[in-house]
Amino acid sequence: MPIWSEILTELGESQAGGNIDYDGVRRKYLMALYQHTQRNVILYASGWLQKDLMPAIASINDEDIQALMEVTQGLEGSKLDLILHSPGGSLETTEAIVSYLRSRFSDIRVIVPQVAMSAATMIACAADQIVLGKHSFLGPTDPQIIIQTPLGLRQVAAQAVLDQFDKAQRECKDPAKLSSWLPMLSQYGPDLLERCEKALDLSKSLVKTWLETYMFKGSNDSSTKATEVSDWLANHKYFKSHNRHISREILRQAGLVILKLEDDEELQDMSLSVFHATTHTFMGTTATKIVENHTGRAFIKQMNASNQ
Repeated sequence: MPIWSEILTELGESQAGGNIDYDGVRRKYLMALYQHTQRNVILYASGWLQKDLMPAIASINDEDIQALMEVTQGLEGSKLDLILHSPGGSLETTEAIVSYLRSRFSDIRVIVPQVAMSAATMIACAADQIVLGKHSFLGPTDPQIIIQTPLGLRQVAAQAVLDQFDKAQRECKDPAKLSSWLPMLSQYGPDLLERCEKALDLSKSLVKTWLETYMFKGSNDSSTKATEVSDWLANHKYFKSHNRHISREILRQAGLVILKLEDDEELQDMSLSVFHATTHTFMGTTATKIVENHTGRAFIKQMNASNQ
């Protein structure tokens, strides 16, 4: 299997006229993966680990729908392998992406070469199967809320806001504690609690619906299983941090349909080669997000001064 350093060497040898052929090497392995599986392949990867990007650039957003429309153009057949590497992003866009991909493909595998967090985990839950290596992780799906504070914008867990408000209600019954709570409570806008509750409900309901419709389809207890898994993934009290990395063993124990990447050596080789070539592309070019299929059709977001 070509490892990260070997792909780097291959890229160095690809130079023509002084330019490294990042696209050519990456696309070579995308095509090799397609030839092995005979399934359509789409890469969706963000460069947030290689670049200090604004969240709006690195995360799942509405522009990605246009990107997916571009790269699904001309693809035939009902089967798709989606190579997914993302920190997450908009719940609403995630719903639209799943709706679009499911209108195009009836059999979807999500391959996670390293991490698919938050809303990207939700996309994985809309697959028929998820393929993970020993080094691959998903993340909790508890929604995050952006709030304005005296120290600037902050991203906080919706459940944490609700829990803190409940705690404040209990403790403020003691007048001596009220003055300590007032600075924090003043940050709660008129609709914050309502937004938190609705975001949490949306996250759970989307994952439940997708699991029941796709991954757990045909199971006698699909609704119960889907509810249990969606509630568990969104449980901020259990995971304690939105950035927790959940291993494939734990995900399998929870009931998700997880395939081991190592069980198909060529699938592992080609998938990780695509991923290594992609991370090198992020490090060596101005690309910040790559959405690309095995035929070479791509939508590549480039960094400019306003992205930094």
